Parts: sequence; C-alpha cells; structure tokens
Amino acid sequence: MNRITSVIALALLLALPLLTGGTYYTNLASQILIAAIFAMSLNLLVGYAGLTSLGHAGYLGLAAYISSWLMVKLGWSHASSAAMAIVGTTVIAGIFGLIALRATGISFLMITLAFGQILWGLAYRWASVTGGDNGISGLTRPSPFGLDLGEANIFYYCTLFVFLLVLLAITILVRSPFGATIRGTKDQPRRMNALGFNVWLIRWITFTACGFFGSIGGIMYVYYHQFISPHSLSLANSAEMLLMVIAGGAGTLLGPVIGAALVMLLKNVASQYVDHWVTLLGLVFIFIVMFIPGGIVAGFDRIKSALTSAK
Repeated sequence: MNRITSVIALALLLALPLLTGGTYYTNLASQILIAAIFAMSLNLLVGYAGLTSLGHAGYLGLAAYISSWLMVKLGWSHASSAAMAIVGTTVIAGIFGLIALRATGISFLMITLAFGQILWGLAYRWASVTGGDNGISGLTRPSPFGLDLGEANIFYYCTLFVFLLVLLAITILVRSPFGATIRGTKDQPRRMNALGFNVWLIRWITFTACGFFGSIGGIMYVYYHQFISPHSLSLANSAEMLLMVIAGGAGTLLGPVIGAALVMLLKNVASQYVDHWVTLLGLVFIFIVMFIPGGIVAGFDRIKSALTSAK
C-alpha cells in the first residue's frame, strides 16, 4: 500500500463515525477492528511462519478471563488487570509453544486444537472461577484521560488507535531482518538450519508474539462486550479467525484486515437478511479458494499487475 492509499484509508477510518450517522455501524466497525487485531496476530503464525493453528481463540479467552476476574473478583484497576492479562497470556503462550513446536504440519495443528479445547473445558467446568456457562459479567470500560469509552464513537477511536499500534508493530516486525528469518523458516527450514539459524527458537518467538498480540485483542474484546463466556474460546471462534486470515490473504499485512471485515460483515449484516449466513460464508470461502487462490489481497495484486501490463 503506497502513501497516498494509506492516507486515504486512514482518513476514511477517522471519518467513519461521521459517515455512518448511527451507533450500530460504529459499533460494527469497532468489532471489525478488534477481529482484525486477532487475525493479524494469527497471521504471524499462519502466513509468515507457515504454522496453522486452531487454538488462537484461547488467547482471547485467557486475556479476557484474567482481566475480568482481576477486576470483578479482586477489584483491580483496568490498567493493572489489563497489563497482568497481557503478561500472563504471553507467558502461557510461550510455555505452550515449548510443547506445540515439538511438531509441525498436521501434528502441530492437532496440538493447538487440543490446547484450545483444554482452555474451553476449563472455562466451562471451572465455574467457581470462570462462572461456567454464565461467564463473567458486571464489567465496565475504562476511562483513560477522562474519556468515556461507554460512548460508541469514543470507543471506536480508542479501538482504532490500538489497531493502528498493533498494525505498526507487526509491520515493523515482519519487515525487519528478524521478519525475514521468520519467512525463511517457512520456505526453507533446512537451509536456514544449515546457515546457522535456530529455526525452533525463531518459531518459538513468533509463537509467543502471536500470543502477545492476541492478548491485546482479548482485552479490547472484553471491553467491547463487557462480558466473557466459554463460547469465546470455542473451536468455531478459532476457525473463524483462521478463515479471516486465509480469505483475506495469509502472509500479507492487509489480508487479515480485509478478511476480518468480510467475515464480520457477513456475520452481523448478512445474517439479518439470510437465515443460514454460515452457509453463505462457506460459499464465499469456497469461491475465494477456487477463483482467488492466495486470498483477496493476492487477487487484487494480480488484477493490478494485469492492468499495468495491458497499458
């Protein structure tokens, strides 16, 4: 994305609450940005490291439950509970990475799936801590610098700010020399080993970073909904995040953002007019896989290249 396109996109995002003229679409835009944070964090693992995970919703649940429990049960402040949730989730992601990265391919996928299901089971059964199927409610949104995040527009701008910070951090990471080594472990792991790179350590750092950025999304998620339940850790939620990455374009910076917008719009808008919106989502995904391999961003790039060549 060139500078002019970036400026136009940023201007549209800043003007969106004024363009929508209502809180419904402003709230929907906030949900899309939160989903995009999750998708971008998962893209680090799937798109750049080449490791497909089906347990990413676990980071959402971990961060949300830790933050919620500290606030509701212990009376911690928003800042301290959010910081502890991010640190705790990142540490747990690092510990889990020590186990999961002993395998690759389908074995890695199954281990991450098991991880997600274990966390879902704990959230569902450990009712004394998590509230079981009832979840944890009674949460409030913070008021940084006196701003009322209970107001839709202000919460949107706060979410946009966090989204841009995460996008910037991930952009710097993937375009850095370390980002090149991440891609190298995906494309040529044996050659990277032969060149003296520690492939396992690179993947572990990427895995942990994935948990870190995912935990930030988890904090924003629980602030938006002011409620957390075991459903947030479900396999369906993890699959939805993976679909965002693949549909938009794995291994691209904007692919997960576009994929998140597509899935959330189908989920929240199309579902008002189509009873079986999940079927519609499946048909859209099949169309993308068959006719736009590599995702929407890759498809746009091919069209752009074709138009440039035609000139």
